Amino acid sequence: MKPTDEDIKALSRAVISDARGDADQNLAEAKAKAQEIRERAEAEAAAERTRILHKATQEAERLRSQAIATAQLKARTTELEQREKLLEQVFASARQQLASVQKSTDYEKTAQRLLNEALVQLGADKVKVRADAATQKLFSAAVLEKIAKELKIQVKLGEPLKHGTGVVVETEDGRRQYDNTLETRLARLQDTLRSPVFHLLMGEPL
Repeated sequence: MKPTDEDIKALSRAVISDARGDADQNLAEAKAKAQEIRERAEAEAAAERTRILHKATQEAERLRSQAIATAQLKARTTELEQREKLLEQVFASARQQLASVQKSTDYEKTAQRLLNEALVQLGADKVKVRADAATQKLFSAAVLEKIAKELKIQVKLGEPLKHGTGVVVETEDGRRQYDNTLETRLARLQDTLRSPVFHLLMGEPL
């Protein structure tokens, strides 16, 4: 039996209807999928923005802290440089005034004390004493003989010092010596004097 035109039309309508239904479903699914992808992309973008912002904030804080630390270090370095310049000026002035100590009324006792200390520090049996011209005048034969007896050593005068104020003692062969000039004593004490001198300059109590 041959299909009638009506049957063909009906079948065509059914196929078209099914196709339309499938197309609508596919379209709905595609839209839903697209929406899902869009939402996920937006969420990922938001997370990425948050991450980038957080990282940028951390980097800004690091740079700020670094800048503050650098500024503090620079300020501290400048402060220390100024402090050192000031201390050097003080010690330079002190060195220039050392020779004036010889004008004090008790310098003879000071000179003998410098000599005794140097002889003890050297610890030699036969010693040659060198001093600046003004100090050497204070070391008479009687003074040297007295010191020699007290320390049980042999002491004699050597050539006067060309530089420095005070005494330098050395072994008879010249291999060992002990410099007890005021300039050398100041140099030895300079490191321990820096802090108290600075406090005095700043008007601070020791």
